[in-house]
Amino acid sequence: MVTVSVVLTLYLPAAHSLKEKRAVVRSLVERLRARLDVTAAEVGAQDLAQRAEVGFAVVSGDLATARRLADEAQRFADRELLGRAEVIDRIVEEYVLDLE
Repeated sequence: MVTVSVVLTLYLPAAHSLKEKRAVVRSLVERLRARLDVTAAEVGAQDLAQRAEVGFAVVSGDLATARRLADEAQRFADRELLGRAEVIDRIVEEYVLDLE
């Protein structure tokens, strides 16, 4: 079993309130869940209006598939955020559990 976890740090220059920020973040999280079937959530910087941290994870039976799905989710997030937020940092971690 393989898990690939990704945390995206976002800069939202046009967000002047937490309400404006959360609209962007909530939309991204819901679309990641619905379209790509990944686990996703806002995982940090909840009290900052112009910064957000969104995490998502992919679980698969093999590393190549997990990496491909995580890459696809990152590209999807980049497209969804275009003009609304900028990804300023990415952390990607892979965990391989040998069940044999």
